[in-house]
Amino acid sequence: MKKVIIVDDEAAGRKLIKEYLIDFPELVLLGEANNGVDAVKMINEFVPDLVFMDVQMPGMTGFDVLTHIEEIPEIIFSTAYDKYALQAFEVHAIDYLLKPYTKERFKTAIEKISSNSKENKIRPLAESLLMDKPKYPERILVQSQNKLITVAVDEIIRVEAYGDYSKLITNNGTYLSNFGISVLEEKLDPSVFIRVHRSSIINIHNVKELIKYTKSYDVVMQNDDVVRVSRGYMDNIKKLMF
Repeated sequence: MKKVIIVDDEAAGRKLIKEYLIDFPELVLLGEANNGVDAVKMINEFVPDLVFMDVQMPGMTGFDVLTHIEEIPEIIFSTAYDKYALQAFEVHAIDYLLKPYTKERFKTAIEKISSNSKENKIRPLAESLLMDKPKYPERILVQSQNKLITVAVDEIIRVEAYGDYSKLITNNGTYLSNFGISVLEEKLDPSVFIRVHRSSIINIHNVKELIKYTKSYDVVMQNDDVVRVSRGYMDNIKKLMF
């Protein structure tokens, strides 16, 4: 018996896989996610044996998801785009289902799964992903009164431009960085920190809610700071939050 999770931003794609899974009682569905952020949380929590993974999703691609999970399961990619096939097989995926696919094609993919091959497939997959994964700093040097200290990146709620410098807002206080906001945008993990204004970067893990107006949004952070999303960066917030 294998534990399964479905990751696809389209409801129709998730529904089709669930229908096809009925013929395979040995595959037990644990849950489904419609975006990369939720997929990472679900996979790390439930540790499935098999994941049906869409590639092109808002915010994080299927390949991005794999670089953020703690234990890599067997992967069957399911996507409408054939251009990712080579990349999928380079990371040793079990199969690559090109939408729309038939029940017979789905069955062929399932038949490729075998318990004695999992270790051989997963090790090179993990090694390949770790090798290609960009390195982002875990801590940043900032100024605090008359001294320099380091702040953990995951404690940053948002970044605010401050002339040629930047302010880092955390729950423990506000700190000044010698880096300009555009430099920090390049240094920080883009799957976590997104630019929403020429003077603002937010940590999506600290978003409380979005306030929608006719042609714009405000982002309310967990510390109740309100950040305006400018029109030029609207697509960034839509890709990651919807």
